[in-house]
Amino acid sequence: MKNIAILGSTGSIGTQTLDVVRRNSDLKVLGVSAGRNIRLLEEQIREFHPLLAAVGDESAAADLRVRVADTGTKVVSGMDGLLALSAMEESDILVTAIVGMIGIRPTIEAIKAGKDIALANKETLVTAGHLLMPLAKEKGVQILPVDSEHSAIFQALHGEDRRQIHKLLITASGGPFRGKSRKDLETVTLQDTLKHPNWVMGRKITVDSATLVNKGLEVMEARWLFDVDLDQIQVVVQPQSIIHSMVEFTDGAVMAQLGTPDMRLPIQYALFYPERRYLPGERLDFTTLSQITFETPDMDTFLGLPMAIEAARTGGSMPTVFNAANEAAVGRFLEEKIGFLTIYEIIRSAMDRHSLITDPDLDEILETEKEVREWIESRW
Repeated sequence: MKNIAILGSTGSIGTQTLDVVRRNSDLKVLGVSAGRNIRLLEEQIREFHPLLAAVGDESAAADLRVRVADTGTKVVSGMDGLLALSAMEESDILVTAIVGMIGIRPTIEAIKAGKDIALANKETLVTAGHLLMPLAKEKGVQILPVDSEHSAIFQALHGEDRRQIHKLLITASGGPFRGKSRKDLETVTLQDTLKHPNWVMGRKITVDSATLVNKGLEVMEARWLFDVDLDQIQVVVQPQSIIHSMVEFTDGAVMAQLGTPDMRLPIQYALFYPERRYLPGERLDFTTLSQITFETPDMDTFLGLPMAIEAARTGGSMPTVFNAANEAAVGRFLEEKIGFLTIYEIIRSAMDRHSLITDPDLDEILETEKEVREWIESRW
């Protein structure tokens, strides 16, 4: 029996993780968490009978305590609650399916407690990779990627000598606006942006896919996960979302991982690594697959990717600024307070005004995030 806790169990990755649990009787959910969606969290508590449920909002937690008073589940709240869930003694692995920089402290707490990490929270490595990866090595903890692209690379590297990596090729679908000009983007709506052609994801990550910010975050994350230089990472657009990413080795051989766009596959692979298990669902049919095509990303139009690479090259606290500015900007876009292109404007302005911290500790990372958010709130 493998005992798991899930940060963000009511979100897209969290609910798909629970789908995997339903099909594997030797997985047991000991902890679940949500921000405010206590209706769904209550349903999960009654189905999976976890020991602990963490709720970000205290008033929502108080409501949940009343709702589940007849169960044996303890309800905790706030950051202290998330930290308690992350380090709970009985769990073996923490699934970090929570969105945003709120995931950093709980992930660090879990690593300190010796828990393996099934990582779906990009922001953790983007902003604090220089802290997390050495800590994971010190504690003997596995960081198992859940993002489809990083899982694809992880799978392609299984059994290979990582010193022989020549290049990581991270694929992108291109999002809903692939092929559109900057002028076209002036008038796109929130509804247009949330219509991803291939993947069903949460609202924030769907917007990030449209801006190519998501791909920029994945480049930053891959750098830490696989210990490569930025110059060894290349983004290619693969519109059909069949090739999830590739590795080119020093001898010129390229290993690719292919599959349908189904996040349950990388989730299940992370939970049972290195074992593979049967996963029901659609399979690739090579008798009907007519073509797999590639394109170069348009970095003159979709500025999220080049700005992310710039932030990664600058290093220090700049990735935190990039990420915090994007989170704040996307939040405003989802509330329909700003237009699509203003997301880029906000990120650029935040990066231009920032005074770099060369080697930030955790407190400096969190303070930088707070300062960036407050500045954006005062202007937009």
